[in-house]
Amino acid sequence: MNPYALAKPFLFSLPPETAHGTIHGLLKTVRGTPVESLLERRYRVTDPRLATSAFGLDFSNPVGIAAGFDKNAELPTVLTALGFGHVEVGGVTAKPQTGNPRPRMFRLPEDGALINRMGLNNDGADVVGKRLSTGATPDIPVGVNLALSEVTPTEEAPEDYRYTYERVADGADYFVVNVSCPNSEGFRDLQNRDSLEAILGTLVDAGANPLLVKLSPDLPDPAVEEALDVVNDLDLDGIIASNTTTSRPDSLQNPNQAERGGLSGKPIESAATDMIRFIAERTDAPIVGVGGVSDAESAYRKIRAGASIVQLYTGMVYEGPAIARNINRGLVERLERDGFDSVADAVGVDL
Repeated sequence: MNPYALAKPFLFSLPPETAHGTIHGLLKTVRGTPVESLLERRYRVTDPRLATSAFGLDFSNPVGIAAGFDKNAELPTVLTALGFGHVEVGGVTAKPQTGNPRPRMFRLPEDGALINRMGLNNDGADVVGKRLSTGATPDIPVGVNLALSEVTPTEEAPEDYRYTYERVADGADYFVVNVSCPNSEGFRDLQNRDSLEAILGTLVDAGANPLLVKLSPDLPDPAVEEALDVVNDLDLDGIIASNTTTSRPDSLQNPNQAERGGLSGKPIESAATDMIRFIAERTDAPIVGVGGVSDAESAYRKIRAGASIVQLYTGMVYEGPAIARNINRGLVERLERDGFDSVADAVGVDL
């Protein structure tokens, strides 16, 4: 039995946010120590077939950790040691935020899912930016998820995003405009074309590069197409598809499905993959596939649907720290089985 299987019953006896804090604290204690190197030898998979490129960056493997796990950029080197090929920190806002009242995270174990209404709690752009620029630099790409401060009105959103970008710019490799958080006031208004153009245009003018936008899975198809028009008009570098959803599939079993917030995990895997396919059929911009990635097969489906790289968060809660290693090993097996020489060769083959 692996160590996480032994620890999981204890962790799942704790409130979800408490368990997350416990894991986060343990990972911080090994940061910069010889244990970090031991983790890397255990969990990192090195195979040239996994190496790929997207939006001008090179990735040693296509499996990344999504925004939300390391909100304050405290763990990039440890997450690298756990075998991830990139780390996205945040969401980061211009001003520090405490987020929504607790409890604000809920497990749905029978469904392999989480519901959260965290509300973008983070240390703020000044602190996170300094941490990124002065901390240890991992040898994988680090992105920053840029989000809107809850006290900022919609009409001032472009400058709010610009402030955050300028504070984190020196320590990051790519930047993501988050206009799709379902747990903070005002985000719905940011996804209309005028707001999206104003925010993204301001960041392009500020020099944000590579610049991606993260879309909501709850957008109707015409709204997704309109967002893609903006992506193409501004020549953005990529799209993240997608965020958590406020919808509740009929398949859910756990009573926590009634909680308000964004649903993530296995129940949204199919819908997220369908959204990737929909986007890939309409743009050549690289896609980061997110939503229900928990094993090699779910990651591979997203790659074959058009995702250049993938991200996960909920899968790590249920599968533990070996998840990136296991997915990468499984991807190598699938690439070999299907006759692909690299991950890039498999991107979009099902379109």
